[in-house]
Amino acid sequence: MKNTKRILTWSAVACFSVAITTSCVPNLQQKGKEENTSNIPASYTASRDSVTAIRPSNSGLQDTTSIADIQWKQYFDDPNLVALIDSALRNNQELNITLQEIMVANNEVLARKGEYMPFVTGQAGAGVDKVGRYTTRGAAEEAIDIAPDHPTPQAVGDFTFGAYASWEVDIWHKLRNAKKSAYNRYLASIEGKNFMVTNLVAEIANSYYELLALDNQLDIVKQNIEIQNNALNIVRLEKESARVTELAVRKFEAEVYRTRSLQFEIQQEIIETENRINFLVGRYPQTVQRTKQSFDAISLDSISSGIPSQLLENRADIRQAEMNLVAAKLDLKVAKAQFYPSFSIKAGVGFDAFNPAFLIRTPESMLYSLAGDLAAPLVNRAQIKATYNNSNSKQIQAVYNYEQRILNAYIEVANQLSSINNLKQSFALKSLQVAALNESIEISTSLFTSARADYMEVLLTQRDALQSKFELIDTKRDMFHAKVNIYRALGGGWK
Repeated sequence: MKNTKRILTWSAVACFSVAITTSCVPNLQQKGKEENTSNIPASYTASRDSVTAIRPSNSGLQDTTSIADIQWKQYFDDPNLVALIDSALRNNQELNITLQEIMVANNEVLARKGEYMPFVTGQAGAGVDKVGRYTTRGAAEEAIDIAPDHPTPQAVGDFTFGAYASWEVDIWHKLRNAKKSAYNRYLASIEGKNFMVTNLVAEIANSYYELLALDNQLDIVKQNIEIQNNALNIVRLEKESARVTELAVRKFEAEVYRTRSLQFEIQQEIIETENRINFLVGRYPQTVQRTKQSFDAISLDSISSGIPSQLLENRADIRQAEMNLVAAKLDLKVAKAQFYPSFSIKAGVGFDAFNPAFLIRTPESMLYSLAGDLAAPLVNRAQIKATYNNSNSKQIQAVYNYEQRILNAYIEVANQLSSINNLKQSFALKSLQVAALNESIEISTSLFTSARADYMEVLLTQRDALQSKFELIDTKRDMFHAKVNIYRALGGGWK
């Protein structure tokens, strides 16, 4: 009967504590992600009427084929570029640092998992205890006369060993939610690594095509120097025949010097681009093997973007933001559980004796203990409230970050699709411009030798032709960059 009353009393106390603590949990405004994923447009639409090639057809089902599903080894067909990317994925220092961060996140999951399991420790000890005669314990020993043949008090040994356990009962799933939160952050770190791989693949590819463009520009400069030297020789002959003045000769010489100085500027850019690639690959400066012929073949007609909702699965940065959002919501639950009572159990069993010979005798030397603790915050809960408010703010922040990643991904794809369409049209027109200016060089030279054109017309025509060839190469380079950037924007490169 007494035990029943005691149980009922403790139960009433526990219920009262729970009622007090739960009633004081602040009500905070929260934000979910559901409305963000439902507002994603059904297709990639253009904001300019001139860009009509990327507008989806309203008839029939939309094509869900996406180049993001292609592995990078199949997407890039240049063997030298594939070798560079493969080497970078093994040796890039920043990527290897991120892999270690993933290991740290994984260990954090194991640590959180261990928190809601019982803690069991083993303990063994030995000692001796001797108190003064005129102390309370010494006077008691003398009065009992426990050792008539020895003066009291005497030294007494203390030998013990046993096992002790403590366990916080996870009533409110506080510890389990903390473990789930750590696990989602571990998944987020993996997605962060995948996003880094996507960017690393794209950065190496863009730098590689930049290097090919510089090689082509260098070849054009060398060809142009030869053309200008031939023109300079013609002008010198014309001067000897008194058909032009020394001014014309000097003008042509200055143009040759200008083009030759441009050659060294491009050579320096080549060195810097090579070293940027070497840094990404994780090696010291060396010549980057490349195939110049691969720069001549570029096609953007086989680009398939799929539909915008596929970004949620293909973009690693969106998946990372989603995992962080789930973790933030779990952290909010953990912070809320701090307002509730916590219940823990402590137990121990072992042996204790003053003489090793009596240490394992039962039940005389045996000892054990069992206790339960119920603790709840009642007064001065400012720290718990602050933690709860911060967790809620971080959860809302994670939602906005998730929204931002989706919006940014959509805009990146839309921009690249528009860029692809405009670059194809620009490249076609610039090709015609280069062809026309190449013909004008021959025409101007012929007219100059027949005294029907001024030498300045020849110089300006050569300069315009060189500039147009550079612009054509830049446009072709931008087309390669667009091919790489649309692949990255759609979430390719990490699978």
